[in-house]
Amino acid sequence: MAGYRLLIKASAAKELESLGSKADRQRIVARIESLSAHPRPPGAEKLAGYTDQHRVRQGNFRIVFAVDDERREVTVFRIGHRRDVYR
Repeated sequence: MAGYRLLIKASAAKELESLGSKADRQRIVARIESLSAHPRPPGAEKLAGYTDQHRVRQGNFRIVFAVDDERREVTVFRIGHRRDVYR
C-alpha cells in the first residue's frame, strides 16, 4: 500500500515552530510523519461539526488534520496545546 502525501499549511508550520521544547517538536514531527503511512491511526478522533477533520493526540498537544482518500493526501491544519487548539 502506497503512503499518503503530507501537506502542512503555513499557519500550522508556524504553530509548530513556536511550540515548547525541542523534544516536543520532534515528537510532534514524528507523529505527523506517521500519518503518511496510517492516516487514521488508533486514537484519532473525528471532530464534531466537521465532515472530514480529525485530531490526534501527542502528549498535551493536538494535531488537527484532514484526510482526502481520493487524492491520497493528509493535510495538517492546526497544531497546538490542548487548551488552545480548538478555539
